[in-house]
Amino acid sequence: MSGEISKSQFEQAEKEIIKEEERKELLAKSEISLIIDTYDDIFSDFDPRPFSHRTISDDFLEAARKALRGVREGTIELRFMIPKIERVPEQEVLIKKRLHEHFRKHALILEDAKRKTIWDGAKVAVVGFVILLCATYIVSLELEGIFYSLLLVILEPSGWFTAWSGMETIVYTSKDKDAEIGFYNRMSRSEIIFNEY
Repeated sequence: MSGEISKSQFEQAEKEIIKEEERKELLAKSEISLIIDTYDDIFSDFDPRPFSHRTISDDFLEAARKALRGVREGTIELRFMIPKIERVPEQEVLIKKRLHEHFRKHALILEDAKRKTIWDGAKVAVVGFVILLCATYIVSLELEGIFYSLLLVILEPSGWFTAWSGMETIVYTSKDKDAEIGFYNRMSRSEIIFNEY
């Protein structure tokens, strides 16, 4: 009869359902789970070098950022689901090493950039305070004349503006880098696991 399925078809369908359930269970256990078709999905399409030196894909990094947003603090588990036929454990060792190197390198680059931003902001703030000290000194001399009045009109606002700009750079601009630094630091300490499906 055409409407009935054979026992082997039923068993095959049942195996597929079980396999899909196992895959979903694995994905649910991990903080970040990504399904990839091949290892190439992790890396840039434009970089032909071997996995140990290859550039990481922007799409992968964006997917990891989105997935990490809702994950609690601490060490995270990054799980890649890859088809069984595509899995090569020897390459996974290189890929894990490359990913950790990439994340560590970019965390250090961003931390250096943040320190430089803070240092630049501090220099600007100091210049602003020096300008304000000059204006204060001119006022303390109690000098008369249009030149001194004009000098005060120029020095006071520029001093305040420069000092506040420097402090804003220290507090806000440098803080903007914290989310990216946190992402790369957490990913550099992540446990990377490959599972087949």
